[in-house]
Amino acid sequence: MKIFTWHIHGSYLFYLSQVNHDIYIPTRAEKGEGYYGRGETFPFGPNVIEIPHEEVKLHEFDCILFQTNQNYLLDQYEILSEKQRALPAIYLEHDPPRLHPTDTRHLINNPEITLVHVTHFNRLMWDCGDTPTMVIEHGVTDHGAIYSGELAKGIVVINNLPTRGRLLGFDVFKTVKEKIPVDLVGMGTGEWGLGEVLHPQLPAFQSNYRFFFNPIRYTSLGLAICEAMMMGIPVVGLATTELAAVIDNGVNGFIHTDLDYLVEKMQQLLHDPELAATIGAKGRETALARFNINRFTANWEKLFEKVSSRSGLIDTETKLIYHE
Repeated sequence: MKIFTWHIHGSYLFYLSQVNHDIYIPTRAEKGEGYYGRGETFPFGPNVIEIPHEEVKLHEFDCILFQTNQNYLLDQYEILSEKQRALPAIYLEHDPPRLHPTDTRHLINNPEITLVHVTHFNRLMWDCGDTPTMVIEHGVTDHGAIYSGELAKGIVVINNLPTRGRLLGFDVFKTVKEKIPVDLVGMGTGEWGLGEVLHPQLPAFQSNYRFFFNPIRYTSLGLAICEAMMMGIPVVGLATTELAAVIDNGVNGFIHTDLDYLVEKMQQLLHDPELAATIGAKGRETALARFNINRFTANWEKLFEKVSSRSGLIDTETKLIYHE
């Protein structure tokens, strides 16, 4: 199948590209949002195909995958033909609602479009009206149990954290950094971090750290968390959003809304490498069961086939919730 979408979240697009379909993405010289092309950060395979934005109308696709309000409200009318805009469509919602956590109506209110959420928390919080919705939980590739934890420090992996403020927990990170040795990596980390580590090199780089810390207050379940768990790195984070349904506190990680409690657990991990390895191994078990890349791609392939067939779009019994 030929799927058209925009390059919005590079890591998600990389994992989505593991499906057995071709994914077409538009490019522009100025590389604005969604028009970055393949870029040089992720090792995309040959099934991720760039198209100059002015040539998109000349191609044939089987499905359109929207990922942002801009894609839906503006981009489709600028680069897609009328025939393409009539194709089966999916809207992939990456985030929880921002304006109000429970009373925000989603942009999509169309029974002909399937709205995909990446976590059950997001689906619970959005007011989706009569739009058919489903959850496809994250899937990440397995690099093996490569955790060593030799470095007695924590690692935080977030792009542009200093400019993203309280939402992503920049203040939380700074508070913890005063008490616990933690390194920040990612684009735009400035004086607070080590800068970007490219995605292919990140597993080996972060596997040396004793634990992974997630300071984010309110967001979807970060792919970086799933990746860390898959490697066997123990995760410490705030007991908010979907993470509270992933981490069993004290078993496969540590979560709490009390920052002092989390600092205490970080200190414990720093002083007890065996505990860290045990917690990390349990986290890896969770990741293998829940964030398996084969389950993820199977869910997406099933949805692409259902939507493109224009039949059986809504299973009223399961409500299109595919997860294991």
